[in-house]
Amino acid sequence: MFIPTTLMVVTPTSMIVIAVVALIIFGPKKLPQFGKAMGSTLKEFKDATKGLATDDDDDEEEEKKKSQKKIESEV
Repeated sequence: MFIPTTLMVVTPTSMIVIAVVALIIFGPKKLPQFGKAMGSTLKEFKDATKGLATDDDDDEEEEKKKSQKKIESEV
């Protein structure tokens, strides 16, 4: 099935339409709560992925130190 690429583009106009529809569906009282929940979720996700990246860096540093010690002990 062929889908034109123009349907997949998110334009500023489409964002405004989505915001207006969300405002109509959820009302002005619920939107700030959704925004706050989304922000906290993104922050938690960012913190979790940052921890994974630093763990990988630590593992790489330990492997380099071990290989250097092994080379030094062989010499």
